[in-house]
Amino acid sequence: MKRGIIVLLSLSVVVTAAYFSASKWAIRHETIMFNDPTRNERPVAVDVAVRRDKEMQADAGMITLPVAILNHGNTVKFTEYSFLANVFAARGYLAISIQNDIPSDGPMVTKVGELYVGRLPQYQRGITNIKFAIDQMKKIQPNADYSKLTMVGHSNGGDIAMYFAKQYPDEIKKVVTLDNLRVPFITDGKFKILSFRSHDPQFKTDPGVVPDEQECEKAGITVVNTNFQHNDMRDTGPEQAKDSIEAKLDKFLAETDADAEIAPVDTRSAPPKILEPGPVSLYVPVDKAQSFTDKVKEALRLKKTTERESSRATN
Repeated sequence: MKRGIIVLLSLSVVVTAAYFSASKWAIRHETIMFNDPTRNERPVAVDVAVRRDKEMQADAGMITLPVAILNHGNTVKFTEYSFLANVFAARGYLAISIQNDIPSDGPMVTKVGELYVGRLPQYQRGITNIKFAIDQMKKIQPNADYSKLTMVGHSNGGDIAMYFAKQYPDEIKKVVTLDNLRVPFITDGKFKILSFRSHDPQFKTDPGVVPDEQECEKAGITVVNTNFQHNDMRDTGPEQAKDSIEAKLDKFLAETDADAEIAPVDTRSAPPKILEPGPVSLYVPVDKAQSFTDKVKEALRLKKTTERESSRATN
């Protein structure tokens, strides 16, 4: 009996160690710099986040990766939304965060009374960047669905996301915004929309941007009113804000993706966590650690051996 308890404790240690190893190696991030020859070699940097096992399956032609495009807020770097990119990557997406502005673009100017308070040139530039980045990514990862995008963005990036969806609705699968302030939501119901709203006196949403509750329900729009500040909705924000956004975003993806499999891995701190467990184990590269599946199989074999030995001792 004592030996059986020891073996079971060892089993728990093996499974736990395998889980932590899998979490560490689950998602790969890579920054790539492209240059657009049609715009004087304008640099367009992207950060790619993808689950390693899904990437390998896509490379082998076994699956097609869904694509999420992430757009940063004004003066914020494209790499400051990894907590969002990881949610999408863990769900099996190819998450592409794009740097939409560069220092030579100059500051964004607010012009009261003009369309989108004068922000239209920034939105149009963002769309050009997105289209260019997608064309380049097709060469790197052809086994992804660039025809139906999940468009994501915070603040000005959220307006870029909504404006892109307005211009190219047939290329959109979902839209996720975090406190976009200028571009009105699309209410024709062609795709689902999730929007997180801040409670921040410094950042006021323009009238007519967010539909009323009845229209949201009719159009398939989910609005999450939070107590967070506008600038809390990025990597530098408080853990409470990011955890809350991650959980609600993951739930939204689980409900809107028929093929959703696992919840996001929290890669910011140790120990890692899963917000909502799913049936597919995380992948560990074989050159880094023994596969999670093999460890579980070995643990189950030890468990069965222990049960047989305990049964014999009892008999």
